[in-house]
Amino acid sequence: MRQIFLDTETTGLSPETGDRVVEIGCVEMVNRRLTGNNRHFYLNPERKSSEEAVRVHGLTDEFLADKPLFSAVADDLIAYWAGAEVVIHNAAFDVGFLDAELKHIGKPLFHAHVASVTDSLLMARDMFPGKSNSLDALCKRLEVDNSSRTLHGALLDAELLAEVYIRMTRGQDSLVIDSGESAHGPALQVQKVDFSAFILPTVAVSEAERAAHEELLKSIDKTGEVLAQWEKAMA
Repeated sequence: MRQIFLDTETTGLSPETGDRVVEIGCVEMVNRRLTGNNRHFYLNPERKSSEEAVRVHGLTDEFLADKPLFSAVADDLIAYWAGAEVVIHNAAFDVGFLDAELKHIGKPLFHAHVASVTDSLLMARDMFPGKSNSLDALCKRLEVDNSSRTLHGALLDAELLAEVYIRMTRGQDSLVIDSGESAHGPALQVQKVDFSAFILPTVAVSEAERAAHEELLKSIDKTGEVLAQWEKAMA
């Protein structure tokens, strides 16, 4: 199963009023293993970012001025997304912006290029009702290290989302790169054991051992209930 974890940063909150995407980060996972085949682009939005947005992601108009337009990277992204399940935290926000960018250059909308879209925010709300389910809150709850997240960044947030998702869906404690190494060193491979295949031996006790055990039970069992259960089991 091929999954892509995606995040965007934007000039503001509303594509309907002309806000644009300034950063896209994508992280690929195949069969619950990170592949390292990621995508990351800073984009020239051809407009100024709001002050509030810059405070969130730190991407100034000056920094973005010489970056490529969305149209320059669209074909690469569309080919990369093709056939994948895309996981996005608060998917309606990011998909709304991506739809606007695709429509702007005459391309089919986002859902036409992917197998499906999974909203990890909705998943988290089902798992943790009544609690904060922001990405930061989930990192803290699921013990994902987000100490490097001083500002929002699309690639970093996509990487954190992948780690959060794998923990939410009961995978290994941390993600594994195809090379067999995690971010903390060589990955530990744990072999599953089917204990139902083992036959436990039955050891017979002598009458003397049985009598000694009953005497011990009598000495510690003031109500007689434990001894009664023992005699019933041995009958």
